[in-house]
Parts: sequence; C-alpha cells; structure tokens
Amino acid sequence: MTTRRTAPRRLRLLFTFAGGSGHLEPLLPLARAAKAAGHAVAFAARPWMVPKVEALGFAAFRAGSDIGLTPVRRPLAAVDVEGDIQGLGRGFGRRIARERAADLLPLCKAWQPDLVVCEETDFGALVVAEYLGLPYATVLVIAEGSFVRPDAIAGPLDEVRAEYGLLPDPTLAALGRYLVLSPFPPSFRNPAAPLPATAHGFRAMTSDADPGDAPAWLANLPDAPTVYLTLGTIYNVESGDLFQRALTGLRDLPINIIVTVGRDIDPAELGPQPAHVRIEGYVPQALLLPRCDLVVCHGGSGSTMGALAHGLPLVLLPLGADQPLNAARCETLGVGVALDVITATPHQIRDAAVAVLGDPGYRIAAERLRDEIAALPPPDEAMARLVRLAERKSPRFTP
Repeated sequence: MTTRRTAPRRLRLLFTFAGGSGHLEPLLPLARAAKAAGHAVAFAARPWMVPKVEALGFAAFRAGSDIGLTPVRRPLAAVDVEGDIQGLGRGFGRRIARERAADLLPLCKAWQPDLVVCEETDFGALVVAEYLGLPYATVLVIAEGSFVRPDAIAGPLDEVRAEYGLLPDPTLAALGRYLVLSPFPPSFRNPAAPLPATAHGFRAMTSDADPGDAPAWLANLPDAPTVYLTLGTIYNVESGDLFQRALTGLRDLPINIIVTVGRDIDPAELGPQPAHVRIEGYVPQALLLPRCDLVVCHGGSGSTMGALAHGLPLVLLPLGADQPLNAARCETLGVGVALDVITATPHQIRDAAVAVLGDPGYRIAAERLRDEIAALPPPDEAMARLVRLAERKSPRFTP
C-alpha cells in the first residue's frame, strides 16, 4: 500500500512596511523566496512606494497616507537623537500607525492572509494582526537596535491599540511575540538592546542586480582607490552644504570619487568637477560597492550594512534618526570614523578619509562584519520559518 503525499498548502503572505526603500529592502529577499516557493505574495505600502513595489513584480495595496513625505529642501540641522526617538513615537507609533491600521483592517479581511510579515516600525500592521488573531513576523530594519525605544513609542501606540480593544503594551512585547527576523550581523546590535528569544538571523544582503547593467564608466575607472559618497534618499535633501564640503575635502586626493545625490537633487547643482569625480542621481549600490575601497555616508542602516557586506570601512556623517547610533556603533567596532555634520570642515573630512584608507585595521574590522553577514542563514531558511509559523499559529514561535 502506498501513501499519497499531499502537496504543500499555498499560503497567502502579506508583507507590510511603513517607510521608504530602506524599510522595503530587507523584506524583498523573503518575498522573493515566498514567491519562488509558489505562495501568494502581496505588499501593503504607503502610496508613494506602491509604484516601486509593483515595478519589482509584486502586487501592492495602499495603506496610510503620504503626509510628511514630500521632499523639502531645508538647511542642515544639528543632530537630535532624543528628539528623533520621541518623533518616532509620535509619527510611526501614533499617526502613521493609526492611518495604516484603518486601511489594513479591511484589506486583511478582504485578502485574508495566512501570515503578516511587517518591518519593525509598521506598528499599525502589528495592531491589525493582533486584533484579527493573525500570526505575524517582524523584520528588523534598524541596525543598531536602540532607536525603537519602548518608553518613547508605547504611550502613543497604546492610544491606537485602545481603539481596537487591545490592552496596553508598555514594553512593546508585541514586536517579538511570534517570530523576529534580523538581517544584521549579531555583533552590530547594541548590547543594551538585546534581541528577543524569538529572533533569528537571515541574510538579506543579496542582489539581483545584473552586472551587465553597470554603466560603462564604472568598468573604466583609473587605477586608484575609489570612494563612494552618498547621503541616502531621504536626508539628502536636508543636508545643506554637506555634499559640497565633503567634495571640497575629498577631490584633491589621488582617488576616484563616485557621488550619488538621489532623485530629488540635480547633480549639476554641485557644479563642474575634475575628471576623477563622478556625480550621478542614482546607481544601484550592488553595482558600485564591489569596486569601492571606502564609503562616506550618513550612517543609514541600509547604506552602512551595504558597505559592511562588502567589507568596506566608513567615514560617517550622521544627519538624524538612527544614523548617529549606527555611526557610534561603527566607531565602537572599529569599522569607521564619525564626524559632526555641523562642525566638520572639508579638511577634517579629508583627514578622516585618509586615516581610514591608510589604516588597514579599519578594513580588517569591516571584513569581520562582512564574514558575519555572509554566515547568516539564507532567505530560504527564514522563509521556512515563516511557513511553519503560518501553519502552527503558535503564540510564541519555536523552531
């Protein structure tokens, strides 16, 4: 007598994120693995990100508004970590969570996902999943770990939770109730903000970029160290004269310099440059970083991890949000040097770049992080955990 083997059940997975590209990108390897395994996949994003998700080949639903997301050119402001942490509570913890929950509730009732996979600042998705009794997984998007602070977020978020009849959650226990997936090297996490027992690592630093898409000039760079300068895609418009200061400090060095200014800044604004300086709006970092020796950046989690995934040391110019915390962690781990964006002179930026390029210790430390990232389990393994969670619906995930 033979036993008939039943085919795996096709699941419906709803991936959700409340921010921009930096909040989307850690979800993509998981979504691609789910799609490749034959599961139904959709995203819920704020309206401005829906076209990008669709261009990547996924179904996308709108949830929430784009209030506060219109790029506004403004002067450079002093870094205020505490103010930004409190702002995360008022913004993502209250207003954005409330807006997204209002849209995600009918969406989940209509689309009926088996599992919700949300990035860690999409608190509205957590509220709706808990309200509906859906299992969910949280994907971390903030590398250093201490920016999402319960004392700043729980109060505003509890107001939204109360609107759905949910009890207060003063420690943000809901974030780790089921499964937490971290795409970051464990040693980068701030020891003062340890991961919950439900956390498991996975390797998100994968790329589907086609080397054939690289611009021709990238393959013909002169034989000299190459430095990549970026200030991200959000804070770039709030960086004042920082691009100019950094270029003034770097362009007299015997190096190649590649600058990406983002889609909201015209490269021509930085004026004529010598031949060894290339200024672009956007080039995929997966194509640039393998050809670089140093990254000068704002310390965003995506840019920082991109550099470290390639074993590249950093000069950090943090502008806000979690960036100062990431920059401090980089200094602690010996992979880079951080400067004050208000007071840093071109001379100081140049000296920092020379020091980091000239000291092999920074590169060796960055390569240790590179190897730690490479040793993380592949997305397929994380996907298997998601499937088991969807099938078991355990209130506390166990492998």
